Amino acid sequence: MPNTVLYDDGNHRNVLLEDFGLGGLAVQANQHMIVHGGSGMILDPGGHKVYSKVLTETFSVLGKAKLRYIFLSHQDPDIVAAVNGWLMTTDADAYISKLWMRFVPHFGFDHLVADRLKPIPDEGMVFDLEGARLLVLPAHFLHSEGNFQIYDPIAKILYSGDLDASLGMNYICVSDFDAHIPYMEGFHRRYMASNKVMKAWANMVRGLDIETIVPQHGAYFKGKKMVQRFIDWCADLECGVDLIEPLFKIPAA
Repeated sequence: MPNTVLYDDGNHRNVLLEDFGLGGLAVQANQHMIVHGGSGMILDPGGHKVYSKVLTETFSVLGKAKLRYIFLSHQDPDIVAAVNGWLMTTDADAYISKLWMRFVPHFGFDHLVADRLKPIPDEGMVFDLEGARLLVLPAHFLHSEGNFQIYDPIAKILYSGDLDASLGMNYICVSDFDAHIPYMEGFHRRYMASNKVMKAWANMVRGLDIETIVPQHGAYFKGKKMVQRFIDWCADLECGVDLIEPLFKIPAA
């Protein structure tokens, strides 16, 4: 399966690396790259199972550009487990929520690269990728306590991490929103924290000009109508602590 180019204007490219981590016990995970001029960023590069293949493909996509940033949306192993390898084999800096700075080293971290793991403050920040300003948006509790998303205003793409995740379908771009709901509903009801947080996120992103929402797992939404359907769906969804009370029962002996 080839990589999917989500946007390319000749100087700015957004590429979905979709052919890694499929099959077996591990959850399917997408890796994403943004390349602007001579600099690049990889988003949620993955664990040890896909490390060598994703690293090779990253250099292929970069061409003569240099990898400058490694963005880690949160602390899950399918995102950060191989980060030591990325830091040892590139000159890039890795960024993760300040909440997870002291947890990432438990995946195995060489002291030679420790100073290149950088904290993202709770309120987010802005990456300057050779003049392209990429917004790091707070998405806390969706699902992680320290969680962020990337908005690229040039490509008008929101990289949503685990929000928008879907599992089990055999397509990469959603063409029928209602038919797609069963592939994402169970995940969102259990993994996302609450409707209050979902509404806060929806209110934040409604102010952005978004053409595409792409997740870390599964299929992406393309076109303003699909994007709006997803934002509205999130704002109305009961999930997480809204639904958890019935599970708090002592198991039968």
